[in-house]
Amino acid sequence: MSDDCLRSEKRENLRKGVYILPNLITAAGIFAGFYVIIAATDGHYDRAAWFILVAAIFDGLDGKVARLTGTSSKFGVELDSLADVISFGVAPGVLLYLWALRPFGKLGWLAAFLYVICGALRLARFNVQVSTVESRRFVGIPIPAAACIVATCVLLFYELGGTGTIKMFSMVVLVFILAFLMISNVEYLSLKDPELFKRQPFLILVVAIMLLIVVVAKPEVMLFLVGMAYMVSGPVVSFLGWRKKRRQTNEISPES
Repeated sequence: MSDDCLRSEKRENLRKGVYILPNLITAAGIFAGFYVIIAATDGHYDRAAWFILVAAIFDGLDGKVARLTGTSSKFGVELDSLADVISFGVAPGVLLYLWALRPFGKLGWLAAFLYVICGALRLARFNVQVSTVESRRFVGIPIPAAACIVATCVLLFYELGGTGTIKMFSMVVLVFILAFLMISNVEYLSLKDPELFKRQPFLILVVAIMLLIVVVAKPEVMLFLVGMAYMVSGPVVSFLGWRKKRRQTNEISPES
């Protein structure tokens, strides 16, 4: 089939329409991400942080709704990637700069840009590897998770009253860590793993309910701790896996 025929077929598919529900949810995520920028520009940094979490909820819903209703499409996948760049790349980058990095001047906005470009590279790599990488694992920390970690840091500082030098330098460190983790080969658990939604021991349900209660009681602190735990889990699991492989290699290698 020639390129002209392929292009004609794609145009014809779009003329038939697009699926409303999942794409509407994706559009709501873009709206939340855009409002993050508006709120941060107006100085409402805590509100901007909450809307990053709202965007993450929409990001988790659109794919699940598309799969449950059988309305997945190439158009939806592409729109979702663009939404991620806006809501979890540009929006947190603007929030980081205006809230904590502006006193550093040019170095501040360059650090914020580093976060944005590494997030975009992470998404591009995911898109080209999506059919070859195990669905149970992410290679590099997902950009929605990185954005949520930024948001929970902002909320924690507002909860604890942290300001000044501590806020600025801690966020600079966090930006470089997240930027590195997004483009690294460190593996992270995917919440899209089908095994997570199968039958689990009763104790797992009890623990999940207790965790939910604690998060609701003190969301700013607990969401921060959950985010930090997820960020650290990748390097820790990778290190333990590397040690295990090294030990196995030493055991099977002949003694000199």
